[in-house]
Amino acid sequence: MVMKKLLSVLATCLLLAACAPKVGSEAWCEDMKEKPKGDWTANETADYTKHCVF
Repeated sequence: MVMKKLLSVLATCLLLAACAPKVGSEAWCEDMKEKPKGDWTANETADYTKHCVF
């Protein structure tokens, strides 16, 4: 019973993680524009500059 619950939670997490747009895609760039700049990581900043600015 516990194993079924654990597998259900794991499957749900994997499905939700798969819904994030691909880094560098137009949807990702739009999401980053809406996200406060103070919350960006160094990698997100570099990716945004690489894919969305240039």
